[in-house]
Amino acid sequence: MNEHESSTAVVTGAASGLGKDIAEELAAKGYTVYGTTLSSEPASGNPRIVLSRVDITNPDAVRTWAENVAAKSGGKVNLLINNAGILTPGPLELVPLDAIRQEFEVNTFAPLTVVNAFLPQLRAAQGRIVQISTISAAFPMAFNAPSAASKIAVEALMKAYRTELHRFGVEVTIIQPGSMLTGGPAKSAALLGQLTNTLTDDQRELYGEALARFAAGFNDGQAKGLTSAAAAAEVIDIAERIPAPSTATIGDDAAQLVQFLRTSTAEEQDALRLTLA
Repeated sequence: MNEHESSTAVVTGAASGLGKDIAEELAAKGYTVYGTTLSSEPASGNPRIVLSRVDITNPDAVRTWAENVAAKSGGKVNLLINNAGILTPGPLELVPLDAIRQEFEVNTFAPLTVVNAFLPQLRAAQGRIVQISTISAAFPMAFNAPSAASKIAVEALMKAYRTELHRFGVEVTIIQPGSMLTGGPAKSAALLGQLTNTLTDDQRELYGEALARFAAGFNDGQAKGLTSAAAAAEVIDIAERIPAPSTATIGDDAAQLVQFLRTSTAEEQDALRLTLA
């Protein structure tokens, strides 16, 4: 019998990329996994993974999903992983405000909605919440500000949760990945290409060269990043650590950046941002 044969996990964005690999790794360890997808025909092919079509920015849909999970889980969730997220790169002057609002809806408000919906089940199991953030939350950079800002905000919420829920035996961990070979970064690379192709002459004069450097560095970093499967294994290892870490990184680049931030001055950090712009 697997160690987690009677354990229940919830994973948002579980149908592709990192979320899919997290769900499959958890299922292999014995968890029954309930995950979200935006597909109209959710299917995982694994009897231990139950996917539901849920718009996590819709509180009513999330509440209904949590109720359905409770009916099947016996009212206990051992692990909740907020994985779903989006990234909208580009110069702040050119990114539509509605796109930035949507980034906050998915990256900030949706995790808050999901946690609150599952809190009764997490309390019953004295479970753990894991928030997938980004190393950009620790070091915001040019052309990636909406993602960094929305993740900084959700990290603040999760740090408050960690304090508020500790008395109930519910632990909260934030994970800050660096570069990864997952579906999310690939979509972001495509968005960067689309943005570059739609620049007006004036916009290209203002941002074309810097944006091209950013896109080249971004794509190069992703190409050298962790595979989705390797990142998923690290997420689960961190999620099961006792005691629960408050924050952890994934990937050598993320660890190196955190070390740089610990030992550098504000002037040195600003200089690095300017060289990357």
